[in-house]
Amino acid sequence: MRISEGSQEILEKLWIAIEEEKKDKVSINDLGLDKQSPQLQELIDDKLISISDDFLKFTPQGHKEAETAIRRHRLAERLLNDVLETKHSVLEENACEFEHFIHEGTEESICTLLGHPKVCPHGKPIPPGECCLKRKEVGEPVVSALADLSPGQGGRIAYILSSQSNEVQKLVSIGILPGTSVQLIQRYPSYVFKVGNTQYAVDKEIASQIYVRIEIRNHTDVSSDLPKKGWRHRHRRRRGWIF
Repeated sequence: MRISEGSQEILEKLWIAIEEEKKDKVSINDLGLDKQSPQLQELIDDKLISISDDFLKFTPQGHKEAETAIRRHRLAERLLNDVLETKHSVLEENACEFEHFIHEGTEESICTLLGHPKVCPHGKPIPPGECCLKRKEVGEPVVSALADLSPGQGGRIAYILSSQSNEVQKLVSIGILPGTSVQLIQRYPSYVFKVGNTQYAVDKEIASQIYVRIEIRNHTDVSSDLPKKGWRHRHRRRRGWIF
């Protein structure tokens, strides 16, 4: 369904208020709208929302359309941030414009290209699409979790997905930051990766939270980079990390 940009923005605001801010009721005034707004009337005419006593409510079709709009907007932010390296000062503005060019099909291709990201650059969740549920692969992703790379692949860290502040602090403390160059050395028994001349080993959970903008695509044999004997025994294990 094609709706105006203004109407789509209303859907996004209503979705955020209900799904993320957990508001039981959302009024026209809550969204800063005028009851006579043509965009609001468009949504009512298209049976995407209903209105009762100045309170707005999604229809099932409207909720789906709003979730899709949020998904496209946040995928646009990820694409602009991770691949095009757009400055944060203009990220939101550009994403608002760019999302209107993303359509079904293109949306799934972009999501797959980005490695099915779970959050936007601001940490807000990206609603999953069919491609995320099926994890279908269309070409090689530009951004991928460290855990999904093959030995020899690497690039620069695009972002870190973690809901635990202590895990982020651990990553920061060893210099694992967005923009840092990393290369995966091995996947088993631990995920060993190299930052500069230093190697680190983490479990799969941590490796799945580090997203890399792939720059090294050839799967070269890097096993020779590992110490021949006893490298695991010379490191201290703590909560899945080996320092």
